[in-house]
Amino acid sequence: MPVTRTALTDAYARLAEVLPGLGVTELDPFGEVPRDGGWVAAGALAAGGAELDAFLAWDDAQVLRDYGQRARPDVVASFGLHRYAWPACLLITVPWFLHRRVPRYPAAHVAYDRSAAGLPLGRMAVRPAGFACLPGDPAAALPGARVVADEEALRAEVRAAVAEHLEPVLAGFGPRMRRRGRALWGMATDEVVEGLWYVAHLLGEQERARHELELLLPGATKPYVGDAAFRELTGPDGRPLHTRDRASCCMFYTVRPEDTCATCPRTCDADRVEKLLATAS
Repeated sequence: MPVTRTALTDAYARLAEVLPGLGVTELDPFGEVPRDGGWVAAGALAAGGAELDAFLAWDDAQVLRDYGQRARPDVVASFGLHRYAWPACLLITVPWFLHRRVPRYPAAHVAYDRSAAGLPLGRMAVRPAGFACLPGDPAAALPGARVVADEEALRAEVRAAVAEHLEPVLAGFGPRMRRRGRALWGMATDEVVEGLWYVAHLLGEQERARHELELLLPGATKPYVGDAAFRELTGPDGRPLHTRDRASCCMFYTVRPEDTCATCPRTCDADRVEKLLATAS
């Protein structure tokens, strides 16, 4: 695939350093996103047809292989959406977090290949469609740049860019997941927050990420559901433990009822503390 260097290249290079399991390739502005081999275009997932069927067959087989049982079709679809949306949101939030640049990627401009050797999170190919930045950014002089007034205007760009990309994808997955509207956007909210929060931990900037995400999603920012929902628990030794309350449930409990994540709505605070301590150790 032809590769180009853009105002976002440094952000994706830094992402690759701390999260080498995910690859991002920037395409020529006039090129087509790949569709052969293991690639699937985000627009094809949004269409909800045979390519989405093939995409979800991978999740169905993975659950059977890893857990020795089949998951319900709606649960498989929920897993599939998570595995796409988590890295897709990083395409937008990481350049914003690192360089205050917010790309636009309509669904037709992104393809995903989760079968790439050596990349357990897969690889994404993106075709640029412009980006927003702040006054004084050297990248403001580049083709496709759109300067916005201030930090709050840039946060609005993040929310709009994620919504523009995910809205058609959610429409494709929604009927398979037996969810609609608020439930789907609750999942999208969680992908935005937990993806960047995880990467920020790898960058050593988790505290800044919490602050930035609280400003990004303060509540009442439709179509997103609720706020960033961070809160603090206290460990047995008195030290603070950070968690958040997910706006949605990933449905993993239907496969392993005893194994829920530390941010799951079904996990009580005592269990959260235990899980957080285990992770820290």
